[in-house]
Formats: sequence, C-alpha cells, structure tokens
Amino acid sequence: MAASNGRSKRQRGEIETLPSGSLRVKVYAGVDPISGKRHYLTEVIPAGRTAAKEAEKARTRLLAQVDERRNPRTRATLDQFLDRWLEVADIEATTRMGYVNKLNKHVRPVLGKLPVGRLDPETLESFYASLRRCRDWCGGKAYVKHRIDGEHTCTAKCRPHVCKPLSASSVRQIHWILSGALSRAVRWRWIAVNPAGQAEPPAPPHPDPQPPNPADAARIINESWRDPDWGALVWLAMTTGARRGELCALRWQHLDLAAGVLTLRRSAYLDEHGELQEKDTKTHQQRRVALDPETIEVLRELHGRYVDRLAQLDVEADPADHVFSPEPDNSRGYRPDTITQRYGRLAVRLGITSHIHALRHYSATELINAGVDVRTVAGRLGHGGGGTTTLRVYAAWLSESDQRAAGTLAARMPPRPAAPTPRTTEDSPYQAIAAELREQIATAMLRVGDQLPAVAELAEAYGVSVGTAHRAVALLTAEGLVSVSRGRRATVACA
Repeated sequence: MAASNGRSKRQRGEIETLPSGSLRVKVYAGVDPISGKRHYLTEVIPAGRTAAKEAEKARTRLLAQVDERRNPRTRATLDQFLDRWLEVADIEATTRMGYVNKLNKHVRPVLGKLPVGRLDPETLESFYASLRRCRDWCGGKAYVKHRIDGEHTCTAKCRPHVCKPLSASSVRQIHWILSGALSRAVRWRWIAVNPAGQAEPPAPPHPDPQPPNPADAARIINESWRDPDWGALVWLAMTTGARRGELCALRWQHLDLAAGVLTLRRSAYLDEHGELQEKDTKTHQQRRVALDPETIEVLRELHGRYVDRLAQLDVEADPADHVFSPEPDNSRGYRPDTITQRYGRLAVRLGITSHIHALRHYSATELINAGVDVRTVAGRLGHGGGGTTTLRVYAAWLSESDQRAAGTLAARMPPRPAAPTPRTTEDSPYQAIAAELREQIATAMLRVGDQLPAVAELAEAYGVSVGTAHRAVALLTAEGLVSVSRGRRATVACA
C-alpha cells in the first residue's frame, strides 16, 4: 500500500497459509505483563473459496481489539476500578471481606497497576497459572522469607521461601470476583469486552463430601457429651445439618419444642474488626426443620440447665438469649471459629480426620441412605436450586440409594416363571447317532474291522440329513473308534 508521501505503508498483522490450506491470522498485541513475553492474537480460517475474505475480516477484528487495549476508553488502573466497584457493589459483609482479602493479597500486587483496558484473557490465564505455581508470586526466584518486616536479627523463623501453590478453588474464586467486577466495567463503558468472560479458570473438582461413618459418629457424640451443652450442639448439627453460623445465631425464640420445629433465620459471622455480627442465612431465606423426639428431649434438657443457671444468677429468662453460648446467662453466642477449633481438637483426640462441616455432610448422607427424597433433604439443609446442589454434592450416595431401591423393587416382583431347559450339544441329532454307534462298538455288536452302515443308510434310519449322519461318523473318527479311507465305507478301528 502506498502512502501520500510515496512511501509504502507497512501492513499491520499477517496472514499465512498453513499446510492444510487454512489461513492463520496473526496480530502483534504487545508484551504480556505477567510473563514478559511477546503476545499475539491469532485466528485460523478454514480453507475455502471465501477464506481470503474471511481472513481479512478477522485481521481487521483483531486489530480493533489491539487498538481498544492500546487506547482504552479510560486510563484508570485495575486498582482504581476495583476501588470504585467496591464502593457501589451490593455485597454481603462476609462476602465483601472475602473479596477484599483475595484482591489485596493476590490481585492488586500483580495486576493492580495495569490499565484496566489492557487486561485480556491470556493475561488473566497467565496470572491464574502463576498462582497455581506459587501463591506468593516469587517469579521462580529464591529468597529468604522473613518473619518480621524491616531491620531485625534473623531467627529460625526466617527461612528460605518454598513455593506453595494457591488451591484451584481459591483461583476460581478470584476469577469469579474479577469476572463480576469487569462485567460492571463493561456496563459503565470503561472497557468494551469483559476479558474474564473469555478466560478459563481451573476446572472445578468433583464434589467429595467425607462424612464420619456411623462408628466414628458415635465416638464423636460420646466424646462431646463430656460437656452436655457442647454435646447438644454437636447432636443438633448432626440431626439438622445446620451450618455453624446458624447454630451460633440460634435463639430460644426460634425453638418450638411443643411442635418439634426449629426455625433457622439468622447466621453469625465476624466482621472486619473481629466483632460478632449476624446476617441472613446463606440462601437469604429462613427454613423450618422438624425435630425428632430424641432431639427434642436433648433440647429440653439443655433448656433446663439454662434455666437453672439463670436461677443461680438471679436473672430472668429471655427468649432472645442464645441457645448455645460461652456465657453462663447465654447473653452472647459462640464465635463460628470457636466451634470449628473446638470440634477440630475433639477430632484430633479421637484420631479422626474430620471438621465441623462434616456433620452437615453426615446429616445429608444419612437421610439419603434412609431413602428420603432429594427435595426434602435440600429443604432441611437450606440448599438453593430445588435440590440441584444436593444432587451435585451427594451424587455418590444417591447412586447407592438407587441401587438399594432396585433391590427393594426386585424383592417385590412376582415369581419369575421357570425358563425352558436349553438343549445341550449332547441332544443334537448327530451326537445321538454317534452315541448309539459308540454303544454298539462297546457291546461288541460292531467288532473291529466291521463296516458301519453307509452315510445314506444312517440318514434314512435316523430320519436326518446326510450331512448330519456324516457329522456323526466324523465325530467317531476323531475319537479314534472309526477309520475312514477314500472310496470305502467306514470301519470300526478299535473297541
């Protein structure tokens, strides 16, 4: 192409022909800020009559993407955008804390100074890969990880850095945080395309709930019952499948022991200052859980101990008091992390690998194994989606339940009629002829050297085809009882 000054203008991007006849479009897109390598946008156009025209269209499209990143609608960095997004995002307190922690620890140090318009799928996927290699973003360089910042005398706690990959689950959470934030950047017209929508995070693992088996569950209950109030909490977690935050926020006014119903309305959490707060349940809806007679009795005994303590303190009972509390008057609920740590110590004493959430898995799997339908299990656990989560997480136990259902149905089926006895090879016509001739040889009715009847005669005598009679003679020949020579009838070879 000739420019107005007479010089030839260099064409941006290139189109090359592959051995298959397809056309590959390649456009330089700058340097990858994560790996430092040259970055290209490519697209392959299948061979065909219109391949050249489609390749030019693709080149124009890729060049437009590059120009959009080089001259974005905003010069704001990702840090500036995330600050603005967090100002307006309507996020629950606990969710916001998790978002801020992950962004501050992993995203901002690496990508924060990058203009938001320069983010692309390859940059994000390179970022995810680096986190899966090392969560501290060491870049593969060896260094000493100091326990204290600033000048100090190193101790044994100042050790060489050892790479620890960030879990795939955490990387996926970072991806979804960025995806949600950048989708708003598109709506605000800060960027034209959401790069996270085209990036691929690590694949999710197959759900693998590991509830305690019945024997371990019995040991957990027996050990926890050394403190009856703590034992009641563990018992209720097993029988209702309530989350730890829901148990921490449970109050006496939420229990109707006469009707045998527990209402889960709120969930406890720790705010950014470490203060105990309450919020809606995880699915933002309350649920009523029916209680069995044994659980009702456990809660009646727990309430009796609560009333006795208040009498000693000369305090009136308050329906708003917590059901489970570290305080004698139940005025304050447990911190969720306290329950997690106490249960963890219990499991260590028993030599069981378990965590507090495993009691929720135990409740779900036992209900499924008992044949309770999925929608009922989902309702007790507070799963959203009408049982979709329950099906996904507990598929293995549903499979076992289905096998038992098949066995139950088989036991209720009417008796199966006896099938006719299949005919064995010994009942075949040629086998019957051979058996009779074999008997005649054994009883000396046919002696060594005697001739057998001709094949045609055997066929006529037994009412079979010539081929069937021939198979009978061939069988005796194979056994060595009969010898056959060309042009002569078969003769008895041995008795």
